Amino acid sequence: MKVLKFALLVLGMTPVMAMAQLVVGVTLSTTGPAASLGVPERNALGLLGDTLGGVPVRYVILDDASDPTTAAKNAQRLIAEDKADVLIGSTTFPSARSVAAVAAQHQVPQIALAPDLPPASENPWTFSVPQTAATMTAGVVDHMAKSGVKKIAYIGFADSLGDSFYSALVPLAKEKGIEIVATEKYARGDRSALAQVTKLIASNPDAVFIGASGTPAALPLLNMAERSFSVPVYTTPGAVGPEFLRVGGKAVENTIAPTGLISVADQLPDSTTSKAVAGTFIQKYDAKYGSGGRSPFAGYAYDAYLLLEAAVPQALKAGQPGTPAFRTALRDALENTKDVVGTHGVYSYSADQHNSIDARSRALVQVKNGEWIVVQ
Repeated sequence: MKVLKFALLVLGMTPVMAMAQLVVGVTLSTTGPAASLGVPERNALGLLGDTLGGVPVRYVILDDASDPTTAAKNAQRLIAEDKADVLIGSTTFPSARSVAAVAAQHQVPQIALAPDLPPASENPWTFSVPQTAATMTAGVVDHMAKSGVKKIAYIGFADSLGDSFYSALVPLAKEKGIEIVATEKYARGDRSALAQVTKLIASNPDAVFIGASGTPAALPLLNMAERSFSVPVYTTPGAVGPEFLRVGGKAVENTIAPTGLISVADQLPDSTTSKAVAGTFIQKYDAKYGSGGRSPFAGYAYDAYLLLEAAVPQALKAGQPGTPAFRTALRDALENTKDVVGTHGVYSYSADQHNSIDARSRALVQVKNGEWIVVQ
């Protein structure tokens, strides 16, 4: 009888053992100017188990050093050498866009950790996790209008991320009767933006909007402090995290930014749909890495995993990992995602919309005594 039971057990395990391994290729900015975003993303993926959607999984994680060209090369390697079934990344808008081009070329689904990638009509293989620049900037502009701001000065990255937030800001500000009186740019790797900040000050704005992310978003604030210039300052969700606070110190006090719900999960009502998921993730993250799991970027990476966890079982009906049929079916499954609850909000995609998370996933926060606090 014992031999029979053992034989039945082995037979029962055979289909699982025979299942091909799923390969998830990941490129993140864990060094370079965007490292403060990419490191929490990598840490989040370090919490995951050895199965995904019920099948064995192998994560291949590469560093692209915050460089779009390197990100594209990483994507090519992950597909050609590691036979990735799906790509996650990259961290910044320019790098994620480079990966998107590779994903489309090889017809491998991509889950980007940066917003505002090409629309589904241009690239049906890419799905974005973060909220769009327009969704987040709308919250900022609403607060400006309610606070009586009439003139704003803008300073942002001289790249596609800065451009996306500026493009979102212009029509929203016009709609609210807010004039943009100065526009300046700086590079992510710059050590000073004092010349640009001096021009902003000369425009005599009621407030300043910083279209930047990570620790470099603190640079204009540090330069403003050098000139003893103090007006309300707004920035993007890309700045929300502990590293921005550490680098900026007192200079970033009172800065306002939109963010995903994970950053302030404990400050939200219990009725908030994603609060439980965010709370559980934060506990796991902090238990392994120490305090810091509130980083929205860690949440984006974990939400990418949750999206795959929901989509993979559907894709397996069409084929096994490692085959074109599986990759196509995984893309289709992601496109038909409905009501997946993540740390930031609730995700639903469609044939027309691959960047779906909406204003319900947004909270407005402000730096108070060195912490991010929900604006009431």
